[in-house]
Amino acid sequence: MQRLFAPGGPWAVPWAQNVLPVIEELTARHPQQTLFTRFVPAARPGEGPGMWARYYRRWAEVTLANIDPGLVDLMPSLARFVPPARTLDKHVYSPWTEGRLDAMLNGSGIDTLVITGGETDVCVLATVLGAIDRGFRVVLATDAICSSVDQTHDALLELYRSRFSEQVEAVRIEEVLENWR
Repeated sequence: MQRLFAPGGPWAVPWAQNVLPVIEELTARHPQQTLFTRFVPAARPGEGPGMWARYYRRWAEVTLANIDPGLVDLMPSLARFVPPARTLDKHVYSPWTEGRLDAMLNGSGIDTLVITGGETDVCVLATVLGAIDRGFRVVLATDAICSSVDQTHDALLELYRSRFSEQVEAVRIEEVLENWR
C-alpha cells in the first residue's frame, strides 16, 4: 500500500483505492499491532541478485535512480499511523527472506498474522506462504487485499480457500474486527 502502487504511480493497482479504506479501518483500531512492509526497488537498472538484475533491467524506470524516492512511502492515509505502527523495508516480494521480520516476531508471543495489502498474487502470496512455513495462524482479510490483475487475484483467493484451507483463514474484515482479542 505504497505510493508506487497508488493511482498515478508507475505500478498503479486500480483496486488499491477500493481496499484502502478497509485497511485504514483495521489499522486505526490496532495501530500498535500494525506492521507495514514496503517494497524498495533496486537503486539502479540491472542491480539485484540473480534474476532480480534482469527484472530491474526490464523495470529500469522504477529503480530508485529513476523515480521520486517518495513513491516508496506508504500511501498518506496509512503513513499517518506510523508511529505507533511500524514499517519494514524489503527488497524482494517476501518480507521473510532478509530475516528482519523473523527477528521482530521471534519471542514476541505473536502467533497470528492478519494479512492485507497488494498484490494478492505477488507480495501477499509471498507473505502468506512464509507465514504458513513458520507455523503462524494466517488470517487473510479478503476485502483488504488487491491485485492489478483480477483473474489472478480471483485464482489466488480460490487457492487460499481450497488448497490452503487448513492453514489460511480467508475472511472479510468484519470478521477480523469482531474476533480480534
